[in-house]
Amino acid sequence: MILKLKKSVLRSNNFCLYGLGVTGQSVINYFDRENLAITYSAWDDDVAKRDLFGYHTAEKEGKRFFSQNIDLADFIIVSPGINLKKAKLRKKLIENKDKIITDLDLFYLFNPRIKTIVVTGTNGKSTTCKILEHVLKKNKINVRLGGNIGKPVLNLDLKNEPLVIIEASSFQLAHSKFITPDYAIILNITSDHLDWHGSFEDYLESKLKIFLNQKKNNFAFIKNKMLLKKFKKNKYKSKLKYVKLDKYQKIKKKIKNDYLNSEANEENMSFIYALSRILKIREKSFINSLKSFKGLPHRHEVFYKKNNKIFINDSKATSFEASKFALKSNKNIFWIVGGLPKIGDKFKLGKLKKNIIKTYIIGNYMKNFKTHLKGKINFQLCKTLKSAVISILKDTRDIKYKKITVLLSPASASYDQFKNFEERGDYFKNLIKNKF
Repeated sequence: MILKLKKSVLRSNNFCLYGLGVTGQSVINYFDRENLAITYSAWDDDVAKRDLFGYHTAEKEGKRFFSQNIDLADFIIVSPGINLKKAKLRKKLIENKDKIITDLDLFYLFNPRIKTIVVTGTNGKSTTCKILEHVLKKNKINVRLGGNIGKPVLNLDLKNEPLVIIEASSFQLAHSKFITPDYAIILNITSDHLDWHGSFEDYLESKLKIFLNQKKNNFAFIKNKMLLKKFKKNKYKSKLKYVKLDKYQKIKKKIKNDYLNSEANEENMSFIYALSRILKIREKSFINSLKSFKGLPHRHEVFYKKNNKIFINDSKATSFEASKFALKSNKNIFWIVGGLPKIGDKFKLGKLKKNIIKTYIIGNYMKNFKTHLKGKINFQLCKTLKSAVISILKDTRDIKYKKITVLLSPASASYDQFKNFEERGDYFKNLIKNKF
């Protein structure tokens, strides 16, 4: 059920915010900053997060109060990452599912005149968004970037009505009801976050939401045949742009940037190029703007070179599908893999095996990765990232290859041994710089 919600309704006294992380805090700040004449309740399952705020825990006093009575709210603003099936108040959330909206919904409801580009997909979202932001800025377009990439959309400076790029995760989209992108991009779709969504079909449906409210003058960008079938079946209203890789490949050789010219970035670049055509950015300006793009940390990041060795930090690769790009783009690889595995992830190495000399399995789930790789490639169980680096140091000391790639591309989440993928990637970089 799609709610009939007008901006005036947002001044109701019956709002509940569920989740007090970064996004939840942005909603609170927005309500306070805009000085809205509302009283709202909030809840987080984590007591420590509740303690950070100056809320009253008993009866309603002032504008803020804690409450578990979320079923009394007219609208429930759920933070991304809140799993309805695992939340403490899951019964009430599920019963009131039709009332749930997100910070993305608030953004669109309060800013109907702002034009937006929404980017989603399983892999490559952040890289695509950052390259796109870079291209637009270089072409003197007033642009802002937010969403899942780090800065909540409600924290963005919207002075002079910029074009806003939003990176949208499946968690955000699952509960969103009012997003209306002028330009909507789905990069790719593979099995991911099935523990959260429950099934691939539900995961896919969350991504397709970026097309749901689009109008006839809006644009939808896809290149996947499965998505094409879904688009036609659902009869979305927007103008479909089916992205073809060969169109970008015709100009690729003119782009003087090794990072962007890697095979790993071809798909991302094909979407950006297709959108640049719609935005009427001249081809020459498009090519020139890409010369200075440096890439993102932890995404196929070439951070160190010594003699015949190249070191790549690809810690953001949290599934095998994400790791495939780095494995495909490099040769003579000493590959570090392991962490918290994704449900449903499959390791189909195929021709990639020829690029891998040896694999070093780390983390608390080594047996899982051993099962995937046994009989396919040469591997060693190392437990820790430090142990893997020490082993690589020994194994590559006298090796004769012209070029060697030492690659951290874990194909898994970091939460078994690290706080996040950034911490894992930084730890790897420091190890390498200290050992070599």
